[in-house]
Amino acid sequence: MNEKYVAQDIEKKWQQYWEDNHTFKTEYDESKEKYYVLEMFPYPSGNLHMGHVRNYSIGDVVARFKKMKGFNVLHPMGWDSFGMPAENAAIKHGIAPKTWTLDNIENMKLQQKALGLSYDWDREVATCKEDYYKWTQWFFEQFYKKGLAYKKEAKVNWCETCHTVLANEQVIDGACWRCDNPVEKKDLSQWFLRITEYADRLLADLDTLDHWPQRVKLMQKNWIGRSEGTEFSFEVPSINERVSVYTTRVDTIYGVSYVVLAPEHPYVERLIENAPNKTELEAFITRMRNMSDIDRTSTEAPKEGMFTGSYAVNPMSGEQVPVWIANYVLVDYGTGAVMGSPAHDERDWEFAHKYDLPIKQVVTREGEEYSLEKWQEWYHEDGILVNSGEYNGQTSEEARKNITAALNERGIGEGKVNFRLRDWLISRQRYWGVPIPVVYCETCGEQLVPEEELPVRLPEDVKFESGAVSPLATSESFLNTTCPKCGGPARRETDTMDTFIDSSWYFLRYTDAKNDQAPFDKKIANYWMNVDQYIGGIEHAILHLLYSRFFVKVIHDLGLIDANEPFRGLLTQGMVLKEGSKMSKSKGNVVSPEEIINTYGADTARLFILFAAPVDRDLDWSDQGVEGSYRFLGRVWRIVDAYNEEAKKNVTGDLTKDEFGLRRELHRVIKKVTEDLDNNFNFNTAISAIMELVNAMYAHKDKAETINSALANELTHSLLLLLAPFVPHMTEELWHELGETTSIHTEKWPVYEEAALVVDEVEVVLQVNGKVRDKLTVSVNITKEELETLAKESSRVQEFIEGKNIVKVIYVPGKLVNIVVK
Repeated sequence: MNEKYVAQDIEKKWQQYWEDNHTFKTEYDESKEKYYVLEMFPYPSGNLHMGHVRNYSIGDVVARFKKMKGFNVLHPMGWDSFGMPAENAAIKHGIAPKTWTLDNIENMKLQQKALGLSYDWDREVATCKEDYYKWTQWFFEQFYKKGLAYKKEAKVNWCETCHTVLANEQVIDGACWRCDNPVEKKDLSQWFLRITEYADRLLADLDTLDHWPQRVKLMQKNWIGRSEGTEFSFEVPSINERVSVYTTRVDTIYGVSYVVLAPEHPYVERLIENAPNKTELEAFITRMRNMSDIDRTSTEAPKEGMFTGSYAVNPMSGEQVPVWIANYVLVDYGTGAVMGSPAHDERDWEFAHKYDLPIKQVVTREGEEYSLEKWQEWYHEDGILVNSGEYNGQTSEEARKNITAALNERGIGEGKVNFRLRDWLISRQRYWGVPIPVVYCETCGEQLVPEEELPVRLPEDVKFESGAVSPLATSESFLNTTCPKCGGPARRETDTMDTFIDSSWYFLRYTDAKNDQAPFDKKIANYWMNVDQYIGGIEHAILHLLYSRFFVKVIHDLGLIDANEPFRGLLTQGMVLKEGSKMSKSKGNVVSPEEIINTYGADTARLFILFAAPVDRDLDWSDQGVEGSYRFLGRVWRIVDAYNEEAKKNVTGDLTKDEFGLRRELHRVIKKVTEDLDNNFNFNTAISAIMELVNAMYAHKDKAETINSALANELTHSLLLLLAPFVPHMTEELWHELGETTSIHTEKWPVYEEAALVVDEVEVVLQVNGKVRDKLTVSVNITKEELETLAKESSRVQEFIEGKNIVKVIYVPGKLVNIVVK
């Protein structure tokens, strides 16, 4: 064996060996306990970055560890390969999106293989390939038949730069999540999935996800936004209509001083018909309609409004209150109208102050004084009702119940549960996505493409032109078809699906990736699902994870799987930073994985990225840290080499006292590493423990001329087995150097012996008046009296107690003896 560790000499060799021997191929086998570990699949942008390396290294350690623990491990990889970057590259470089994407996949696959990741590549999926998107279209059709996919005219978020519609979740602070340019509002006929039908279940089942981070569950809970309140209506005599509002605080109804409608509300035109300032109102409405929802509802955004000239009647007090239009009310949220109770709602308070509207206190709290000068936090909290007719003196909770009952009795109100969650807008005016399998016939209307005709293939004769029309509309061969019902001429839907659809079920396809008769076989999917451990960034906490949960619930309801949730465990790893900032080309602080692999090897890259910080925290890149990891692997290489000859003899015999201590350290480390990896992710402390073992092996080697050969065998084999999930190439090389012929990654995980951890002797500290004067190594079974005698006989202790009175002796078993003297 080489004296020096040179990663480049061994890594490609073992990668080829694993491929040739199908080391990580996984078969469906009901006789074995399964474990499904999955890292979020990447978008094939062309190059891996250090965030990918961290994500995949975490998953790979879990997969290899579970395999060594005897589980049947499913560890697949694929490509989230539809989306705008490929199309933008096509426009910029004149290269077909398919070519660009498949080339990038090949490049990134080579990079993943260079990291020595234990994927079963036979299960690889790419969402842009027909054998995958055929089933994405099939799922769309099942949703459609179940009434969960529908088309409607809607005001949508439009990104002019990307020329496409965005879901609400894809608009971040008024800007497109991809290109960061401002988003505007546009009226378009769009496809939606009825995720709101599942809002209650999506919320309730969060409580079953015991192995998810609390903050992710909270983010989803807030996004779903369930609230219990009352929906009731105000009469508007001028147009002879009733305007419905929803509120969680019907106890403040006697404090209502105005009603606000969204600028898009269907009654607005009639309300302003006879207003003297109609032109001014119309200009205001147009301006409000063109603002993004984010801008309109942001807490920082100024509240703007105009009086319509009409009044509504408060159903409880009979008072007439003005009807306003304002930017902060959205037509598709709730009823598109809200009651203004400014004494007890901060937003209403600001609006009332701005436009000089009445503020009437109707809830009080003992010991507190209400003032119109300054908003105080308690104003919006529950209390006791005042200025509220027959409900005076009731608590807010009692009043909500009683007022709702009164409105219900009059047939103008009822208790209602509302959700913040809106239906999922899935239409995209792009080419590089899954075509929506619908055709339009003048005679028969909207028709699904028959299942036997799927997939609806993406054409290649398209032009990439800007504007609101999908590039698919430029392909005559695609656009014109026949109606599946009457056989007459029809045209195809030219929108493609949001790419989050593709990633909402890919983990199911991995279970049965080559199936051409169905998306997956139910029996096989039931064996593998749920995913036991899912690993990815916190940025997917709402979008991808919520959509995947929705998909699985629908697929469960269709009778296709037993699982009701996709991911049993979730780990959100931290980012990789350089000099405190996220790595980015613009900042010039990117470290290329290829550069590290070429210089130090994949094992060093993996070891550093797993050792440098706890996996759920951000990690600051350190060149010195990489060097340190490389040096440690060199130490492992040399110590195994030094013990190798003796280890191969493997002759049993009595251990010396020091050898007993070294074996005890080995079993302590086996116990520690096992606990750190078993459903925990304490990789950094596990690696630290292995480093302590290596130090102990060197210390023994420097102290003793020989070592018991059976112990040398146990030490070298156990050390390599413990390190194998972290550094797969070097451990495989050294394993074979020890004379083994099988792959180390198919071996059993070492098990610690309780007996080996038993300590025969302990070191006890001897103190005089609390100061350490000596130390003794004694039997663990020594009595208090025996230890006290030994302490007093110590020459170091005698110096400090001679000629003095012993007041008392403090004894802490196995730790110390403190002699107190005067």
